[in-house]
Amino acid sequence: MDYLKRLLVGRPLKSSENDDQSLSRFAALAMLSSDALSSVAYGTEQIVVILVTLSAAAIWYSLPIAVVVLVLLTSLILSYRQIIHAYPHGGGAYVVSSENLGKNAGLIAGGSLLIDYMLTVAVSVSAGAEAIASAIPSLYHHRVAISVVIVLLLMLMNLRGLRESAGFLMVPVYSFIGVITLLIIVGLFKCLTGAAPIQATAQVGTVVPGITVALLLRAFSSGSSSLTGVEAISNAVPFFKKPRAKNAAGTLAMMGIILGFFFTGITFLNYWYGIVPSEKVTVLSQVGEAVFGKGIFYYILQFATALILAVAANTGFSAFPVLAYNLAKDKYLPHRYQDRGDRLGYSNGIITLALGSIILLMIFQGSTERLIPLYSVGVFIPFTLSQTGMVKKWRGEGGPWLKKSIANIIGALISFSIVVILFVYRLLDIWPFFIIMPILIYVFYKIHDHYKKVAEQLRLAEDVALHEYDGNTVIVLVGNVTQVNIGALNYAQSIGDYVIAMHVSLEENEAKEREIRHEFREHFPEVRFSVVRSPYRSIVNPVARYVDRVSANAKKHNYTTTVLIPEFVPNKAWKRSLHNQTAFKLRLRLSYRDDIIVSTYNYHLKK
Repeated sequence: MDYLKRLLVGRPLKSSENDDQSLSRFAALAMLSSDALSSVAYGTEQIVVILVTLSAAAIWYSLPIAVVVLVLLTSLILSYRQIIHAYPHGGGAYVVSSENLGKNAGLIAGGSLLIDYMLTVAVSVSAGAEAIASAIPSLYHHRVAISVVIVLLLMLMNLRGLRESAGFLMVPVYSFIGVITLLIIVGLFKCLTGAAPIQATAQVGTVVPGITVALLLRAFSSGSSSLTGVEAISNAVPFFKKPRAKNAAGTLAMMGIILGFFFTGITFLNYWYGIVPSEKVTVLSQVGEAVFGKGIFYYILQFATALILAVAANTGFSAFPVLAYNLAKDKYLPHRYQDRGDRLGYSNGIITLALGSIILLMIFQGSTERLIPLYSVGVFIPFTLSQTGMVKKWRGEGGPWLKKSIANIIGALISFSIVVILFVYRLLDIWPFFIIMPILIYVFYKIHDHYKKVAEQLRLAEDVALHEYDGNTVIVLVGNVTQVNIGALNYAQSIGDYVIAMHVSLEENEAKEREIRHEFREHFPEVRFSVVRSPYRSIVNPVARYVDRVSANAKKHNYTTTVLIPEFVPNKAWKRSLHNQTAFKLRLRLSYRDDIIVSTYNYHLKK
């Protein structure tokens, strides 16, 4: 197992090597922006899919909707740059909301993002599988299996550490940036030179019968899914090289510019070429075919899109463990999420995210369209809370706070509007959120309450005094007279003032009992030998009842009670499966008894 772990994950890294794992802007853009950049592959499509439910002529409305999305993107980029400088230790929306709006708001933001990052992984790999199926139609019915394999590969990659993950991601991310840039430039060139005459389903400004504000709002909320992943860099500031805040803010600005250019360009080309969504071929695929034809560049586009959609899930793998770390640090998640793995990553967070994402893929059968609404609500609630929290922060600091908070106010208002739109018009799609979130908040508080009570009970009182015992009663659980039992009894006599050898008889065979009793008296005449009969073939329950009685009697004489469980250890790990696990069951049962010390005597087999 150790060899397999080293093969898959790599050699352990020293804690002192942590700074060597830090990311440059170039590497961080690949690792932390893949989700946001890849969303252009389905952001425009989500707008158009809603609009064509009325009429293909309504596609022209995607242009003004795209303008509003760009306004929101700009405000979010400016706002999260402020958050990076104000909170350089990372944590993003969770930390901002907790410090400025209270712990409940922080937990709502944190819980929403935990869910959102799982959805990020599920949506990204689902979209990647759909892109693969668009190019190779025979794989259409194997999308879920492809998605699960991609998740597992990403998990292994992230367990290997930051630098290796970033190095791997540079190829798909920068290939995608290059091919999309080429697609937009070539497409716009053809539009401007007349090589591609306008084929729009309707001219800009055409009044489409039946168009409603509700439909436009639904399309806007779906198109805003292109902005998910924008907050990831603010969560992961500690991953950057020093000066961390400056490098993180610079990377965020680069991502915003690229994302805005891509989203605007693809939306315009989709309108110009009059492309209508198809069930088995993505909008981006149709745009690529219209611009490049069915040549080599089309297949490069499909391959690059599939790659970035698959690895876009890595943004979730980067941000989820850091968020889980911050929640665990505040005692709202198990402390194990603070532990670093062999490669200095937060391995427990990475594994949890992978398992959660696979479950979501199974539940929703890899359907991007069904996942997107949940995906959107999971990110726009934290957007709203973090922007509102920053407004309160600037106001509390005094001075020209309104000037500082303009971007925050715009971001908060638009994000809140999207949340309201989702609640009103997409309730049937997002109802699971209203079940999951209360459960998650309840779990957060139960975990926090547990840690609080543990701390209270472990804290030393001012008048603490050591209790002196008069002796120690040791109960040794024995079967036949073997090397294991003899060694255990010898050890018990060295630590105990009163030793009892206890044997559980599973069958009423007086001859066998007399034989065992005789053997023990021969080897340990001074040790009390006690037989407990078990007519129902159970060992654990009779032992627990016997220990309770002995312990109660020991307390009367101011004695401690130790239960010593002999166990032989095979020389190979796989051989453990050939033996029953009675010792483990006994330790588990007795560990819940007060004032009882449970100990194991290990006898190591050589062959």
